[in-house]
Amino acid sequence: MQHNQHIVNDPVYGFISIPRGLLLEIIAHPYFQRLDRVRQLGMSSVVYPGAQHTRKQHSLGAYHLMTQALQTLAGKGEFIFDSEAEAAQAAILMHDLGHAPFSHVLEDTLTRGIGHEEISLLMMESINQDLRGELALAISIFRDQHPKKFLHELICSQLDMDRLDYLCRDSFYTGVREGNIGAARIIKMLNVADGHLVVDAKGIYSVENYLMARRLMYWQVYLHKTAVAAECMLRHALLRAKELAMGGADLFCSPALRYFLYNDVTSSHFYTETEESLKHYSALDDSDIISALKVWSECDDKVLSRLCADFIGRRLFRAEVFEGEVPEEVVAERRRKVAEALGIRPDEARNFVEVKRVAKEMYSATTEGIRLLYPDGGVHDVAAASHIVSADTPVATDCKHYLLSLRLDE
Repeated sequence: MQHNQHIVNDPVYGFISIPRGLLLEIIAHPYFQRLDRVRQLGMSSVVYPGAQHTRKQHSLGAYHLMTQALQTLAGKGEFIFDSEAEAAQAAILMHDLGHAPFSHVLEDTLTRGIGHEEISLLMMESINQDLRGELALAISIFRDQHPKKFLHELICSQLDMDRLDYLCRDSFYTGVREGNIGAARIIKMLNVADGHLVVDAKGIYSVENYLMARRLMYWQVYLHKTAVAAECMLRHALLRAKELAMGGADLFCSPALRYFLYNDVTSSHFYTETEESLKHYSALDDSDIISALKVWSECDDKVLSRLCADFIGRRLFRAEVFEGEVPEEVVAERRRKVAEALGIRPDEARNFVEVKRVAKEMYSATTEGIRLLYPDGGVHDVAAASHIVSADTPVATDCKHYLLSLRLDE
């Protein structure tokens, strides 16, 4: 007798069941398996050594929460066809397919004018061809073209299964316990009103806790100044490598990385040479980048070798926090000192000194918000009902200015 469920043991939720058929075929696809070689948190492991989990784990976790959410909504009388449920599960499994190695660092360095969401869609279309068109409904839900809007909102909104999973998972693996949210309770509170996803009003404290935890995770983990410094170094190393490659230098790299270094890959490449671009993109993972950086740390170019050697050795840029804009004269003086210390041109010193403005909204009142459903049938935005989230509070948008620069005194 063949079992009709595939079981995955997940450290965050316990056992996750995946039925045989379409969903397992997606998981078996090389595009999905690639996510096992792309870490979820990019550079956060420079601060939190436990943050070694992958996008594959996250995608399976988001799938698990989607399954629970669909069961909750069905239990509250929302009619969902089996085909729609399976399509929503398929869409959340594939939502991160297009992520580059090291999170967002490679967007606009190795490619131009195309984001990971667009590449995810192209990969979905490609898998759809491999699976005989069985993903048409999943793709229409992902694109928000399906009449049941709440199915798309479970994948992409201010309270979606993607966010719920990454907060739970990232909190678990970093050890930042305050980031842990009651995902199970939030899911039990989900409902549908006028075709849109809402939260039962008695769940307001769970929603507030979720928004506060999200804000805390952004500043303590995702936008931590040391992680931002590491990202900055990696981006400059890749930009310098691309500059040298375009100038005719012969750099060591895997075939996949070579495609993106030696060509100016824009969104048009992905649409005119879809097969070629996706072939190389899907072969690109964290190991291509790390192996290149290790070799480049010995190369002849002073700028590239220093960036790579320091990155691999975790001698990261110093990150200083400024309350307001960083004065231009401070930046110019830093660059002058770096140029002098390394014996490089002032314009090359830009690779070692950067200003970064970092901002994060706790809750956006401008896009489709999180709505609460009251017993009388009324629906109100959480910003109107919560003192913590009210749109005019000063914490609604936090902003910091970082000055990131090469350490010269160590």
